[in-house]
Amino acid sequence: MNKIDKNRYIQIGLKIAYYRKLNGMTQECLAEKVELSPGYLSQVETPNFVQPISLKTLFAIADTFKIPPYKLLEFED
Repeated sequence: MNKIDKNRYIQIGLKIAYYRKLNGMTQECLAEKVELSPGYLSQVETPNFVQPISLKTLFAIADTFKIPPYKLLEFED
């Protein structure tokens, strides 16, 4: 995996953590709602660990937060 892609996965994880906290949810609560293990979600959100995420998972998370999926893909420069 190249550096740009690694950076993108890290940014997605940070966005998920941001919206999760904004919605007052724990990792365990979000993981249960989207049928993931809390450990996997923790890896996705951890900025020093690159964990790829599927579109299916991204869509499920966006639906849980009631936001359009692109919001999880908007990155800061």
